[in-house]
Amino acid sequence: MPIIIIRLSILLLASLVTWGIVWVGRRFVERQRQQALAAFPVTASSDSAIAESHGNSSSVRILAFSSEDCHQCHTLQAPALQRVQDKYGDRVTIVDVDAPNEPELTRRYHVLTVPTTVVLDTTGRPHAVNYGFAPAPKLIAQVQEAVTRLQPA
Repeated sequence: MPIIIIRLSILLLASLVTWGIVWVGRRFVERQRQQALAAFPVTASSDSAIAESHGNSSSVRILAFSSEDCHQCHTLQAPALQRVQDKYGDRVTIVDVDAPNEPELTRRYHVLTVPTTVVLDTTGRPHAVNYGFAPAPKLIAQVQEAVTRLQPA
């Protein structure tokens, strides 16, 4: 009987430690997301990655952070972004940002991993930040929220 109590205690302790690590990790990511959403609006004149994009300044922009060796970026995120582009046309501008070569933007939006997508409203203010793969329906909903947030009631 005592061996079972010891094993159950170890299992309970391991479960609590795992839960604590997950909780701390989630709080860290949420804190990074809140800091990214509080970032100054991006302007085409001040950021090289944005200046190189040929998007309409009155469109919602999605900054798609990736890297050359990111498999998820090219096989999952790129097709999802293409579906968003197909749905919204010129009302959305997708800006590909090579995270390792754009350290200023990477720091500004607290990019933790690639792929990361940042949805900017028409004023350049961050509306949503997605760390990791963001499916097309989620991005479409975020773009729609960014568009309707700025329309007069």
